[in-house]
Amino acid sequence: MARNASKPKKQGGLSKLRAAYRMTKEHDKHIGLICLAWFLGVGLLVGLPVGWFFHWAAGVVLGLPSGWLAALVVFGRRAQNSAYAQVEGRPGAAAAALSVLKRGWQVQPAVSVTKNQDLVHRVVGRPGVILVGEGNPGRVRNLLAVEKKKHARVVGEVPIYDLVVGEDGDGALPVKRVAKHIMKLPRNIAPADVTDLLQRLKALDAMRPQVPIPKGPMPTSMKQARSAMRGPTPRGR
Repeated sequence: MARNASKPKKQGGLSKLRAAYRMTKEHDKHIGLICLAWFLGVGLLVGLPVGWFFHWAAGVVLGLPSGWLAALVVFGRRAQNSAYAQVEGRPGAAAAALSVLKRGWQVQPAVSVTKNQDLVHRVVGRPGVILVGEGNPGRVRNLLAVEKKKHARVVGEVPIYDLVVGEDGDGALPVKRVAKHIMKLPRNIAPADVTDLLQRLKALDAMRPQVPIPKGPMPTSMKQARSAMRGPTPRGR
């Protein structure tokens, strides 16, 4: 009995939605009213004509799910923007933003780190190698140039892209645009070549000396980044 009681309960869909709503509301105060407006607007826009021309029951059946779907889409987008806003400017923000890249992308956070907490992350995919730097713009650009030369020695003719994450302007990309920018890059190599490329990059990483890691855990996902900023959860309450 005690063993079963100690097992953590799995979060259901509604529990996760409530948790996401609470986190989003911390930054987006009017998220509830905005989602409600979309729910009512789209629901009425779909349901009223159907109910008028056919039957009120059909209008309700089509209007409610249409409004709910619209509210969920709007909530998802605003929740993502809120998450980006919460992590922007923090060490590891770019790594957290890259965590949305899933199938077909290989993300390696912090392949290069300095004692000043300037970081370079690496993404490998069909475009080739993408080096993503975050930290002080001047220092990061120098760090990216060094990493680009190192990678060029082992990847051959595979294209290497580099970008700096920071405040919008001066050639830097804001956190919220990083993943979209990478996914829009041209497909330069075949999927089979990606596997060979990853093997060559493993050899490069094996030759790296130990680098100074910034103090504290570096978040590598949006969820971890938000949790790190809220701090440890008090126990015994």
